[in-house]
Amino acid sequence: MSEWVDRLLKNPTEWLRGSGPDADVVVSSRIRLARNLAGFPFISKLAKEEEEDIIDLVEQSVSRSRSLKDTFFVRYRDVTELDKQFLLERHLISREHAVEQGEKAIAVSPNEVVSVMILEEDHLRLQIFQSGFSLAETWRITEEIINELESSLPFSFHADLGYLTACPTNVGTGLRASCMLHLPSLVLTKQVNKVLAALAKLNLAARGLYGEGSQAAGNFFQISNQVTLGQNEEEIISGLEKVIRQMIAHEKEARQYLLEKRKAKFEDQIWRGLGTLKSARVISSGEAVQLLSLLRLGVDLGFVTKLNHQELNNLFLLIQPAHLQKLYSRALGSSERDVRRADLIRERLVGVTL
Repeated sequence: MSEWVDRLLKNPTEWLRGSGPDADVVVSSRIRLARNLAGFPFISKLAKEEEEDIIDLVEQSVSRSRSLKDTFFVRYRDVTELDKQFLLERHLISREHAVEQGEKAIAVSPNEVVSVMILEEDHLRLQIFQSGFSLAETWRITEEIINELESSLPFSFHADLGYLTACPTNVGTGLRASCMLHLPSLVLTKQVNKVLAALAKLNLAARGLYGEGSQAAGNFFQISNQVTLGQNEEEIISGLEKVIRQMIAHEKEARQYLLEKRKAKFEDQIWRGLGTLKSARVISSGEAVQLLSLLRLGVDLGFVTKLNHQELNNLFLLIQPAHLQKLYSRALGSSERDVRRADLIRERLVGVTL
């Protein structure tokens, strides 16, 4: 196993530590900045030698940054497809960065607060993560790091348009702010579609667990801004914060409704879910995520004891296909993964009761 993979597996992921404001609903906050280097064409027009030049320039800049001094830098020519899937499952890279051809690289801080994708849709995409509803703090860290990088990297900038990006929807600030929300009660009370429809009218996007193109597995929804041009960073973040606060309130109201009006049925669902997780010998990723989502709601409402957010959040991660194969240090077919997943869940839930 690669040394850097081993380090990530052993160390707790900062943004999944289960603390921070409103962590029972908001799993994590993320800021992503898109930047391109002046003097180079966009990705689609880059020559191979220019890809190498950009990777070299970013690596030199990262190595000089005080904020990124402990970051490890990995070039994709040195990683396997399983490594890429592992990084994707940890939200450190996008699906596009994992599958598209060409020279690419990534820089990641040991606690996974910082991830820098090099040569994704843009030359550089900086991501900063925090646990809970912490967009303001996430932006503070982002601003500090991007200012350091900009002191040594010439970013493409237009006086009227702002930062220039490969996709017109990112022109301006190049900023996408997002929160990962766990909304099981809105799903159970069949209110979630109404809430998500309202987001579209506010130019906000609702995506699944792994961002664009993914499904909302386990009742997790990633909510982010869609427009970057014409607003500054503070306006984008403030607008998203207001909407997220409303969604938190709606989810908590739905939880209260379940407790008051459907407690017996709701408690039965949690008991059955926990029973399946603690006894299953074979379980798919999809079924496990759905049942763990229900279990997480049971933790939030005090039904489930001897289990905290961080332990449960990490379990969501460890049961993913690449993580299972890294844990067992060998390739596992789909059927064997289902067996190993069930083994891992039973082991981690020993002693957990309602």
